[in-house]
Amino acid sequence: MKPMKNVFAMLALTALSTVCVFAQTTPKVLETPKFDAELAQKLGADKYGMKKYVIAVLKTAPNAPTFSKEESDKIFAGHMGNMNRLAEEGKLVVAGPFSDPKKFFRGLFILNVTTIEDAEKLVNTDPVVKSGMMVADLVPWWGSAALMDANRVHKLIAKENP
Repeated sequence: MKPMKNVFAMLALTALSTVCVFAQTTPKVLETPKFDAELAQKLGADKYGMKKYVIAVLKTAPNAPTFSKEESDKIFAGHMGNMNRLAEEGKLVVAGPFSDPKKFFRGLFILNVTTIEDAEKLVNTDPVVKSGMMVADLVPWWGSAALMDANRVHKLIAKENP
């Protein structure tokens, strides 16, 4: 897995993470900002409220094998289970598909690790990667430590879970 060199994609990912943070912040918090040292420490924030992550951009693999619908469904069920496991372990901070899965770029993970090597170990546990269906470009990235609370907030706002 090689680091992603697409500047446009990096800018889009940065914008996405900013939107995620502000979309999950209540207006009251924005009206009365106050430093919370305990929360900053819990989320792993530096003095700027930032934290190092690794972004994984999932892409259709070159020469990806073809699968029957049943095989593909099984692989994607495993993919969802793997993401849920990684989120419960605190390793997967944010994940989601891009809006047109027929395109080259398929999905995004923001991983709570600081090295490409650690990110590779996590990504390689995913059935879509193991099957050869997808590959991941991995990029170290600094973003708001508030993203660490995204999974907790998501559980509060999702009526249904996939």
